[in-house]
Amino acid sequence: MITSDLHTLSGAYALHALEDDERAAFEHHLADCEACAREVAEFTATAARLGLAVSLRPTPGGRDQVLRRIAEVRQATPARTPRDRRERRARRAWWASRWILAASLAATAALGGTTVWQYQRAEDARAEAGRSRHASAELSAVLAAPDARSRTVRLADGAEGTVVVSTSRDRAVFLAAGMAEPPGGKVYQLWFDEHGVMRDAGLMDPRRTSQAVVLRGTVDDASAMGITVEPAGGSKEPTSRPVALLPFPT
Repeated sequence: MITSDLHTLSGAYALHALEDDERAAFEHHLADCEACAREVAEFTATAARLGLAVSLRPTPGGRDQVLRRIAEVRQATPARTPRDRRERRARRAWWASRWILAASLAATAALGGTTVWQYQRAEDARAEAGRSRHASAELSAVLAAPDARSRTVRLADGAEGTVVVSTSRDRAVFLAAGMAEPPGGKVYQLWFDEHGVMRDAGLMDPRRTSQAVVLRGTVDDASAMGITVEPAGGSKEPTSRPVALLPFPT
């Protein structure tokens, strides 16, 4: 499937209408496509609002009422006259309509719960898209700063890392190319090195081997940055030896 085809799947993805292989391909594409992420958020929010507009919540005690009513209704005595058969068919149709209505209400109530969940996912996606736009703006600002300075070093397994620092913006960016994925349940964590004292500078995306990351926080007195392997979610301080130390350019 070519990339242009993937852009057309955002609506079907939001409605859970993709086959497993299409969904996997689209989710891989979604990680790097802000436009599709925004469309998925909007489609999902719209579907959620439509569902909430028609959803009904079961009345309190509804189950007990149904069970009590079943116990009170006597089963009709079998009969064979045409008239009784017509009445029996009419009665079956009446009960069938009530069961269909009950099933519809139950399904609608379940749909209401599903759409609430979908709406929350949409809001999460919208917030993530907002954070992505903010990070992209920060990244561009640092790289385009007139005083931006860079330094590139070789990392393990042939990978390459570049750190870019802007004194005027007091920010730094790390560009990784070809880094190995961290072990399962682990993540690469970035640190500001302030005269041997490590300060948390954020996490890298463990699913991507090449990426650009704006270090969290200002540079201040840091003269270098470090990278360690930490448990998923990161650590308050390094728990392993740095896999790389990159002195800041002067």
